[in-house]
Amino acid sequence: MTDETAPVRFDTKIAVLLRDDLRTWQRLNVTAFLVSGLGTAVPELVGEPYADADGTPYLPMFRQPVMVLEGGKEMLTTAHNRAVSRGVTLSVFTSDLFSTGNDRDNRAAVRAVGRDAMDLVGLAVHGPRNAVDKILKGASMHS
Repeated sequence: MTDETAPVRFDTKIAVLLRDDLRTWQRLNVTAFLVSGLGTAVPELVGEPYADADGTPYLPMFRQPVMVLEGGKEMLTTAHNRAVSRGVTLSVFTSDLFSTGNDRDNRAAVRAVGRDAMDLVGLAVHGPRNAVDKILKGASMHS
């Protein structure tokens, strides 16, 4: 196998953890919001722009897969504490954000609640594979 045909193995992992009681539209919305910040915090996660055979340009995307997992409220709290203690890149989505309508109000809603009192419905993490695996231990693959 040549280097060009060898499977790509990433030394980091991107993962989203969603609370298991969200409705489908909420799961999709929360996932989109959570991962949107990772590319700005870690620009090397974003690859080169795409183009089709006709030369139509498309935006770049993450260079590696995003794992989506789910768990109960306690799992989110545990994962959040683990992520904060390990200092990995982290984004959060709280239940309060479902009732806001803009970025300013979203940030104010998160700022209004202490870390231990957040009603988390989702989080996204990026970091070394083994650290992310430990943070999300106990979560299951989203189905």
